[in-house]
Amino acid sequence: MNTAAHWYRCPVPRPGARVRLVCFPHGGGSASAYWHWPTLLPDTVELRAAQYPGHADRIGEPAHTDLHALADAAADALTPLLDRPVALYGHSLGALVAYETAQRLAAAGRPPTRLTVSGMPPPHRVRPGTVHLGTDAELVAELRRLEGVPDEVLADPDLLDLVLRTARADYALAETYVRRPGPALALPLTVHRGTSDPELTADEAAAWARATTGDVRHRTFRGGHFHLAEEPAPVLLELVDDLVSDMSAPRRPTGPA
Repeated sequence: MNTAAHWYRCPVPRPGARVRLVCFPHGGGSASAYWHWPTLLPDTVELRAAQYPGHADRIGEPAHTDLHALADAAADALTPLLDRPVALYGHSLGALVAYETAQRLAAAGRPPTRLTVSGMPPPHRVRPGTVHLGTDAELVAELRRLEGVPDEVLADPDLLDLVLRTARADYALAETYVRRPGPALALPLTVHRGTSDPELTADEAAAWARATTGDVRHRTFRGGHFHLAEEPAPVLLELVDDLVSDMSAPRRPTGPA
């Protein structure tokens, strides 16, 4: 199934919203990572959170092993939601999925109003890796290093099995990803970075400028890789600031070029 409702969950429907903020979760994560965000968003913004195949209530579906195929499906499912402006946000693995989804929407003549990426080097500097090939113990050690999974989950054998299954697949997506040749995006881009995030250096954050010919903004937040979970309010304030700025700007056509 590749419908918009199946892919993009809406915790608080806002039929009168002026813009949709579509959020892509980190590796091993699910739409629930953004479930509480609508309480910090104005009524003019409707949040949609991506639920990847093989995750949470889609656990019975095969997880993607190729990020380009995942982005193909994500862009296709997003099409019915393009009846109003759409901005994309992605954290960690989600940053790459959001970027590749933006590429596909732009190629179809329906680009997002803005792309915001967080906690991931730019496509041309993604680091290959072998975490997805490691033992369960090695994968658990990596999850503990990033502090993205509660200790009580890692201590529960049944929950741990599910976490490792999805995390291993998602690490494979990021660690085997290679950007395909093609033009840069032509839209505004914002880069979010935690000041103590080991996964995104200041130099790597600056290198995102190569991903677009549009305006690039950089925002830093106190915290590590999962600063958005530790202190979501500053992240949401910056996102809303960008969305308000974009809605005030002259609107680009959203139909086919």
